[in-house]
Parts: sequence; C-alpha cells; structure tokens
Amino acid sequence: MKIQKLTFLSYILLLLFSCTENDKLTSKSQPYTSNDHPRLILTKQGVENIQSQLGKVPVFDNTLAQVQSEVDAEIEKGIRVPIPKDMAGGYTHVQHKINYMILQKSGLLYQILDEEKYAKYVKDVLFAYAELYPDLPLHPQTRSYARGKLFWQCLNDSNWLVYVSQAYDCIYNYLSSDERKVLEEDLFIPFANHLSIHSPQFFNRVHNHSTWGNVAVGMIGLVMDNEELIDRALYGLKVDNIPVDQKDNDGGLIKVEGQKAGYIANLDEPFSPDGYYTEGPYYQRYAMYPFMIFATALENCKPDLKIFEHKDSVLLKAVYALLNLSTTNGEFFPLNDAQKGMSYFSRELVSSVNIAYYYGAKDASLLSIAKKQNIVQLDQTGLAVAVALRDGQEEPFQKKSIELSDGSKGDQGGIGILRNKKLDDEFSLVMKYSAQGLSHGHYDKLSFSLYHNENEVMQDYGLARFVNIEQKNGGGYLKENKSWAKQTIAHNTVIQDETSHFDGKYKFGSKHHSEKYIFNSVDPQFQIVSAKEQNAYPGTQLHRTMVLIEDDIMNCPFVLDIMRVNSSSTHQYDFPYYYRGQIIAANFDYTIPNKLESLGKSKGYQHLWNEGFGTPNGGSSQLTWLSNNNFYSLTTVTDKGDQLIFTRIGANDPEFNLRKDPGFIIRKQNVKDAIFVSTIESHGTYSPVTELAKNGYPFVKQLVILNNDDQYTAIEILNNDNSRSIFILSNEDNSENKSHILKIENDSYQWVGAYYYKNL
Repeated sequence: MKIQKLTFLSYILLLLFSCTENDKLTSKSQPYTSNDHPRLILTKQGVENIQSQLGKVPVFDNTLAQVQSEVDAEIEKGIRVPIPKDMAGGYTHVQHKINYMILQKSGLLYQILDEEKYAKYVKDVLFAYAELYPDLPLHPQTRSYARGKLFWQCLNDSNWLVYVSQAYDCIYNYLSSDERKVLEEDLFIPFANHLSIHSPQFFNRVHNHSTWGNVAVGMIGLVMDNEELIDRALYGLKVDNIPVDQKDNDGGLIKVEGQKAGYIANLDEPFSPDGYYTEGPYYQRYAMYPFMIFATALENCKPDLKIFEHKDSVLLKAVYALLNLSTTNGEFFPLNDAQKGMSYFSRELVSSVNIAYYYGAKDASLLSIAKKQNIVQLDQTGLAVAVALRDGQEEPFQKKSIELSDGSKGDQGGIGILRNKKLDDEFSLVMKYSAQGLSHGHYDKLSFSLYHNENEVMQDYGLARFVNIEQKNGGGYLKENKSWAKQTIAHNTVIQDETSHFDGKYKFGSKHHSEKYIFNSVDPQFQIVSAKEQNAYPGTQLHRTMVLIEDDIMNCPFVLDIMRVNSSSTHQYDFPYYYRGQIIAANFDYTIPNKLESLGKSKGYQHLWNEGFGTPNGGSSQLTWLSNNNFYSLTTVTDKGDQLIFTRIGANDPEFNLRKDPGFIIRKQNVKDAIFVSTIESHGTYSPVTELAKNGYPFVKQLVILNNDDQYTAIEILNNDNSRSIFILSNEDNSENKSHILKIENDSYQWVGAYYYKNL
C-alpha cells in the first residue's frame, strides 16, 4: 500500500479553510510526537492489566476469542473500500459499516495481543480510505437533510468516525509521523470538518444525530490532540450565521440554536435528572454508545472535566433508566419511534453496562445484566466486569416500579412504570405522560402498554420501519410512520373527532407536555399512576388514572383504567385497546361486515379495517382473548348509545408495510364529557398438550360508576364470586394529607389522600 501525498484538492481545501476563522483546517503545523497512546478507551495501563489476566477470566477470554475469529475471517477477505452508492442495507452501506466495526476490533487486538498483522490491516484500510476520501463527493442518495460521503447521511459517517478513531488511537504509535500526517490531512480532518463546519444543520442541534456527530469530531480530536476539534465537539460551532431553516430527518423545520449545541448541550437538554432521554428508550439506547464512549475518552484524556459527575452523574443514571425501561427479558418498551425487539443485549448496552460499572459505584447488580449479556468490551472496563463475574460478585438487578421524569429539569411530565412480580410471573404497566420526544416523538399523550412477563397484553405499535432492510425504502422510515405509527389512533389513548393530539403538528406538540397528578408505588399490592393533559385538544381536558391492584381473591393482579374527558363542546371520542391474541368470547352482540372498509380517511384511521361492529346493552361489556396460552379479559363500562368496533391494522397498505394487529375501539358520539372505565385481567391458562382450559372466564363481572363529577370519581368492581371493591379518586386535589368525605346514596366514605380503595 503506497502512502498518498496530499492531492491538489487537499491543498485547495487547506487554503480555503485557512481563509476564515470558522472554516479552517486545524492540523498541527508540527508532527504530533506524544507517545501516550492508546488514550481513548484503552490506556497503556489498561493494556498491561488485560495482558496480565489473559487466560484467567472466562468472559473476557471468550469475547477476545470471538472477536479474533471474526477479524481474522474479515482480513482473509481482503480490503474492500467501495465507492459509496447504496442506501441503508445496500452493499456499499453494509461494507463500510463492517469496515468500521472490524477496524475498531483490529486495533484492540493489536494492543492486547501485540500482533502486527492487526495494526497493518488497520493501516492499509485507513490508507485506502485516505486515497478515496479527498475526491469523494456527497453521497449520491439525496434523501437526507445532511448527506454524508461514505454513507447517505452524516449520522452514519459519524458512526464510522467514532469507531475508526478508536482504531487510529490503537495504532497511532505504529505509524510514522509522515503516515499520520497523510491520514490526518487527507482523511480525518476533512472528515471532521464535513460533519461539523460543512453540516451545521446536523452538528449544531440537540438530537441523537448531533450527539454522534459531536462525539465523532471529539474522538478524532482527542487522538490528534487537536484542541479546536475537541472544543467544537464539546460546545458546538461558534458561528452566528448558521442557516436557521433546515429540514430534519422527518421533513420538518429545525432551528439551529446558536451556542446551545455540542456534546455538553446534548447531555444537559434531552436527559432528565432521572436519566430519561426525551426521544425514548430506543433512541436512548442508540445514543448511549457515543455518550458513554466519549465520556470514557474524556475521563482518560481530560479528567478535569469530571464528565461522569456532570449534571449529577446523569450518564450513569441513564444506564439504570434504560435497564428499567425494559421488559422481563430485556426488550425496551417501544415508546415513540422504536423497533420492537431491541434490548439490553445490544452492543450499546454491553458498552454502557461495562462503563457504568467501572466508573460508577461498582454496583454488583449491573454484573447480573453483564452475565446475561455474556460478552464484554475489550478494554479495562470490560476486564473489571469479567473479573467480578469470575469471582461471583454479581447480585440480581431488581426492576421495580419507577417514575422517570422528562425534560432537562424533570418538569415535563414523564413515564410511569408499575410492576408486580411474584416468583416468575411479572406484570408491567407503562404509562406515558411525557414531552413530545423531539422529532422521534409520537402524538399519544396518556397512552399505555401492558406486559405479562415479556409478552405484550396491550401493545404500543412502535415505529413503521424495517431498519437496514434495503427492500423496504432503503432501510429508512416508511411513509406509514407518519400516516399511522405517529398518529394518536395507533396508541391506547383517547382520540377526539378522529384527529390526532395537537393535530399531529410537531411545532405545536413540542410546546406542551402532560402533567403528573399521582405516582405511588409504595404498596406493592396497590400501585397508581395518574396524569392530566390540557393541550392535546383545544377546550378539552384529559385525565387518566391507572391502578395495578393485587387482590388475594384473584389469580393475578389486574389493571383498573379510568379516562375522564371534559370538554367545552360536543365531540366523538374513540378509545382503542390494541390487544395481542385470538378473540375467545364477547358478551355483546356484533355484526361482521360482508365487505371490509377502512374506518376513516386520514389521521391513521385510513389504515384500520372495520372488521366488526358491536352494540352494547348498557352495563359492562366484556371481551376475552387468548395469547401465549393465557386468557385475558377487558371489562368496560358502556352505555346503550356506545359503539364497539373490532378493527385490524393494514388498510390502504399496498406494500404490506404494516403489521396486521387487532384492536378494539370503544366509541362515544355526540357527547361533551365522557368517562371510560375498564379493567384488564389475566385470569387463566390453556395447555395445548393436555388440551385443558383453566379459569377461562373473567373474574370481574361488572363495573359501576357510582360517582363522577369535578371533585370525585367513584368506581365499584363487582366480581363473579359476589365480592366487590370500591375505588375513589379526588379529581382536583392530589394532596397526600387532605381529608375527604364522599356520600354515595346511603354510604359515606372517609379517607386521607388523593384516592381510596377498599374491598367491601
């Protein structure tokens, strides 16, 4: 492999960058001579510690063997640096992604095993990129608001540089000063400038995209000891004339916020004090790798920043928040844009757990997650975890009920998670009353999902996208993500007049958030979350209260769900439940249409088939279904004028982009105020082996609204064994110390606090 000298274009770039303060090439005038490499993730001391433990730490040794096998196989294939052409999932996209992963791993192997072939491979591939990059135009795919050069968007180019920076760091001292000069002037500095100076609409934002860009520039800056790039990464571009109107990845307009940019701003703004990331767990998982890996590099290179202590150790809190935002088997709750199935087994969470353990309090409960992951980072953080696992130090990570606030100050609503676990049976209720979630947010205030162990009982749809599957829109978002997944009807919450919350408008939705009313999980047998939404519809207030109740007379805990709607005018209200499973029985009459038609024409309704139409007789309507060999039932209060609609996703979907999931909608028409009261219970099982059903009928028999006014809502739950209970909510005063008295017919109820529950 020849060492390429600076091309003519590179010299032109040098001249151009030197002409302005904001667009200058920041290469050192003298060769960098420091020998303190590796310095980012691995350190010299870390390498020595690892080498002294090789063969003695099973998880680390197994990870090392797997990585070595993977890298050796890729080296055998030869160097492949194709001219960029494809969208996500296409050959060139995948190959450049493989390259940056393998380069990073090769660098680690060189340091740990001290085998020159790995350093030579990294060097040869980097020079292939240095030969390609100077004359490389923007990527030919024009869909992105910020086009990359190796990939269709700057985001993926940033991924490349974050990983390749680590590889360069590992072989830095293997290269001569002349070789480093070529790589830095022909590849790394132009690469960093493209991500930042030439893409301000990408770099100077508060968004997961920008985090990757900031970290990419900062990582390569740390390797080269380039203070300008490091400062640019930490605090954003110091430019006052950045264009303010740029299209974001959702096609909407963004505003570049001047100095409110860079890695520090992306730590301060999207994270709440509890560690919740406003875009939701799927994108929090994605962003955690650059957040944590750069924090590690800063800790090694610039310890005076004390980055792990920033904002009351918010990065460490974020790891715990993510782990709590997962089901029994570790899959993240699909809030906002989220691909189902993403879990804490992802490489981002392997990295995050290792780093949080090492730089945190050496929390032994994190080791139990690492033990399940069964793989570690090949650095000192991974070694520490592997040694602790070898020595049997792990303790169980207990997922408990938790409220995670949203907003940089924790004052923009949040996520409430109620959990009830007995032995190996766990129920998890997730209620969303958060801020919009930036461009990845969905219009679904006061929505919820319910899990029985890892199985969805009531589901959130997640995103409409097949990530990195080229045949599906190049692996990018599908148009149905806007027309369906983001619309309110796609979620388990109330819809007014077939119109999404905030009319589905990002600018409007971003100004508002729901307000927590109650969150209390002190009593594991009675846990409650309640929140209000004032702005989803003009002149209408929504108030939802959900209670997870464990009652000794029932087989499993059940959910009591109350949604109150108060409006200044008359409307139609739809209240969907997206259950998973096969319908077993219903206690009301319904009609199946001869011809399938969509339920509406827009706002997501155009994607719903009307599969059946029910008419309640008043009282309580019940629906029972079977899912994963468990019986579940929804019991809901209905009036004679209500409509009950069986529906299924998939209408007006000519490319089969949507899942064909079922739903059940309770509709109230021509009313000003409304209340929806339901219970959801798991009450029995079916064995396909013995072919026996056990407790196939719901335990709840009827729900009765005893009182509903501005001050109090009272609900009676009648069971099939003639037992009954009552729940009362104070609708206006959530004080824990306020005394209340409510008379209902001949009975009087007295209590202290915002709510009352009792078996009668």
